[in-house]
Amino acid sequence: MSEPVVRTELRAGDLGEIVAHHGRMYGEEYGVDSRFEGHVAASVGEVSRRGFPREREAIRIVELDRAHMGSLALTEEEDDCAAIRWFAFDRSVRGRGLGRRLLAELLDKARADGYRQVWLETFSELRAAAHLYREHGFRVVSEDTAPRWGRDLITYQRYELDLRPAPASEHSDAAANLA
Repeated sequence: MSEPVVRTELRAGDLGEIVAHHGRMYGEEYGVDSRFEGHVAASVGEVSRRGFPREREAIRIVELDRAHMGSLALTEEEDDCAAIRWFAFDRSVRGRGLGRRLLAELLDKARADGYRQVWLETFSELRAAAHLYREHGFRVVSEDTAPRWGRDLITYQRYELDLRPAPASEHSDAAANLA
């Protein structure tokens, strides 16, 4: 069985593959319609117009036998924040720890580049992804349940991770609680 390859550079056609992959995968697995693909296309187009990937941004493209199998990106946003976007892997590459590793890489980059916060948007049915986000310290800061993308109801969520160091008193309190 082939092993997935992870590319860290963006090539011509990759952004289109990200949009198409999201449309196919979320349509099959979560029953969303083509409006979801349009939602993803809008975010891809927005960051592409800004010149993605810039110095403080990153892309991870996952391929298996030269076919697009997934992606994950870090994009620079307003107010010294970054976003995790387009995190979707084909079933054939899941369960290998790849998502955990690549998310950790992008969060390490965000810290090294001095971002104060990272956010992402998802929906509540992606339970394995939610577990991974919480494992890395993200917390849900807002939810909105409404009809979306051809579905009666989807709970859309925003997660945030504060990257600023905790004040010294919090470190002392935490250490005291461990003693």
